[in-house]
Amino acid sequence: MNSVYHRVRSYMLKRKARLVAHEAHRKTGRLLDIGTGTGYFADTMNRAGWQVEAVEKNAGARVFAKEHFGLEVKPDTALKDFEPGSFDVITLWHVMEHLEALNGTWETLNSLLTDKGVLIVAVPNCSSYDARKYGAYWAAYDVPRHLWHFTPATIQKLGSRHGFILAERHPMPFDAFYVSMLTEKHMRHSCTFLRGMVTGTLAWFSALVKKERSSSMIYVFRKKG
Repeated sequence: MNSVYHRVRSYMLKRKARLVAHEAHRKTGRLLDIGTGTGYFADTMNRAGWQVEAVEKNAGARVFAKEHFGLEVKPDTALKDFEPGSFDVITLWHVMEHLEALNGTWETLNSLLTDKGVLIVAVPNCSSYDARKYGAYWAAYDVPRHLWHFTPATIQKLGSRHGFILAERHPMPFDAFYVSMLTEKHMRHSCTFLRGMVTGTLAWFSALVKKERSSSMIYVFRKKG
C-alpha cells in the first residue's frame, strides 16, 4: 500500500509540473506555492528550473522541507512581504478550503500575479459523484479543518468577484479513491478498502463522462483584462 501511495504521488507531481508549464505557456519562471506542506511540489518545480518561493503555516513541515529538500520555506505571514506582480504562477494545492481570510487572500493573489500570470487552485468538489453518494459522511468535508466547500460554479463566481476569469478546469480522479476509502473507514463499514475502491472506480468513470463530477478539481484562473 505504501509503495502504491509513493507511485501515485510521483505521478501526480509530474502531472502538476506538466500542467503548470502548459497553462503558463512557459517552461520556467517565478512560482509561488502557498501551503507547500513538506515541500514535494516546490522541490519538483525547483528541479525543473523554476524560481520557487514557498510558504507554509506549519513549522514542522517547514523544517521537513529544509532538511529533505534544502528549501527555505517561509511562514504564511510572509505573503505580505512579496512585491506586487512578483510571480508568473501561484499554486494552492488543497489549501483554499483551509483559509480563514478567504476574500483577503484572493485580493493578495491578484496583486502578486503578473498581468499575464496564472493562478492554479485545487480543491475538493462537493458536487462530485462521491460527495453525492456519501452525503454528510463524505470525508472531504473534513469539518472543522475545511472552512469552505466549493463547486465548479461557486469557485468561478468567487474568482470573478476578485478580478479573475476561469480559464480551464482539470479533474483529479485519484482523489476519489482516497476520499472514498477514508469515508468508508469513518462510517465504520467492513471491507473499507474494497468498498472505497469500488466507489472510487465508479467516481472515476463518472468524471470521464463529465469532469465536473470529479472528487477534486484543478481550476486555472487568469486576471481579467
